Amino acid sequence: MPTTEATDRVQLVFSLFDADGNGYLDPDDFTLMGSRVVAAVPAAESAVRDRLLDAFRRYGDTLVSELDTDGDGRVSPEEFTSVVLDPERFGAAVDEFAQALSAMGDPDDDGYVTRPDFLALMTAIGFEPRNIEALFDAFGPVEGDRVSAAVWADGIRDYYRPDKSGIAGDHLTAAR
Repeated sequence: MPTTEATDRVQLVFSLFDADGNGYLDPDDFTLMGSRVVAAVPAAESAVRDRLLDAFRRYGDTLVSELDTDGDGRVSPEEFTSVVLDPERFGAAVDEFAQALSAMGDPDDDGYVTRPDFLALMTAIGFEPRNIEALFDAFGPVEGDRVSAAVWADGIRDYYRPDKSGIAGDHLTAAR
């Protein structure tokens, strides 16, 4: 049974991934979101940007193929929530997305994501600035105001775990 926090996290991410605001997720949402996110860190190498765009596309394709139970080519909030919290069915897509997004935030490939790059990426996704700041701080910045790309990737994976509560990602759903 998903925790209340996990359900809140999934509802928030659904609203953000619905990039065109039509109340459903479809492949166009992920193309639009991917374009916004890769534009947020222009210093990233083209291979890293392409990897993230591919991860967004595959994430969207996986959602439709796995979650579209009524066959209308899009995913409703109910379809999304019922399955996305199932790590066995959705874990590979989340893992690929986590790796690609954290790599995008590490354009110099030193294993760290700077606060400005983190803020730019998370703002492009649509999270609230104060919640983004709280999340970055929860990841334990080190010298140079950076967080480990691996820690961020793990945080993304945790975000989709139905049994998790009290995680860093819960800062993203904090009252605005």
